[in-house]
Amino acid sequence: MALIICKDVSFDYEGHIAVSGLNFEVNSGDYLCVVGENGSGKSTLIKGILRLKTPAQGSVAFGGGLDLNGIGYLPQQTAAQKDFPASAYEVVLSGRLSALGGKPFYSQADKSEAEKNMKRLDISHLRNRCYRELSGGQQQRVLLARALCATKKALLMDEPVAGLDPVVTQELYKLIETINSETGLTVIMVSHDVQSAVKYASHILHLKNTQVFFGKTDDYIKSDVGKVFLGIGA
Repeated sequence: MALIICKDVSFDYEGHIAVSGLNFEVNSGDYLCVVGENGSGKSTLIKGILRLKTPAQGSVAFGGGLDLNGIGYLPQQTAAQKDFPASAYEVVLSGRLSALGGKPFYSQADKSEAEKNMKRLDISHLRNRCYRELSGGQQQRVLLARALCATKKALLMDEPVAGLDPVVTQELYKLIETINSETGLTVIMVSHDVQSAVKYASHILHLKNTQVFFGKTDDYIKSDVGKVFLGIGA
């Protein structure tokens, strides 16, 4: 079942086309990694899926009952976000804000969801710790738990491992793969780490200001563009 459908899509950035020729579908349960060099349009695409940018042409549509409130989003972290003065639990629970509607308080179900996702990410022991005092890897687990609280269908992540050490990076990749395989949650991740992308993802979208590849990871590894980008020759 297709959750996200891009047809003949282009996005501009400051008056210039940033990425064009996007034609792909993301199905329920897929784990899609978006790869490409800096400035190739990866983050622009994520903003377009989130309706933060309007296509210059073409359309981005949702299917399978997906809407914006059904997407968990883990953006690139800024210095201001790293210094957020709240407990880890409060940050995770804030992922339920979109589900509150007009209610003034979190329900017991909201709180249970936060507890469940903290346990899933092995951060229950950080519950009362101040977020800004956590390590980079711990902060990313907290933000991932927050994003999981916001969705039952799709998780979008923009460079979630940026700035993390290699060991923590691999732990996070494995954790995301486990979430995808155990829950069936659809994952779309922007990544510069193409080696890890092909190790964990089911599908690859390669951008170079246009779509140069979209398909299953095994096919990407065999493709000319994949071989070059992976450093194994064409």
